[in-house]
Amino acid sequence: MREPTPETHVIDYRAAEQLLAARDPRGAVKLLDSVISAHPENTAARLLRARAFFGAAQLRSAELEFQLVLEREPDNAFAHFALARTLERANRPAEATRHFRLAAALDPRPDFVEAARFGEKGGRDG
Repeated sequence: MREPTPETHVIDYRAAEQLLAARDPRGAVKLLDSVISAHPENTAARLLRARAFFGAAQLRSAELEFQLVLEREPDNAFAHFALARTLERANRPAEATRHFRLAAALDPRPDFVEAARFGEKGGRDG
């Protein structure tokens, strides 16, 4: 077995990106586990692992990773949006709406704004 180095962690991270793009989220999680064990402070690796957990329908694990990312980067609009999608998929719509709206407030991308549904019940005024 090879001894992990910073270079092999970068390779594993890039390979995990490719696995996720190829719809193998479980393979991506496996690669990212060693990267995160060696570099627990690496928020990018945690965000990628959260996305992989989501893709593998491991919603609780995805939620925990997205929350950790947001503890470190509370202004990360994508992490709010992805956490919202995770909560929505877990049938927790009120919590999801809060994070959709935070994402849209931080980055008014059309998809974030649309998901926030500001004009619907429970919107800014309701």
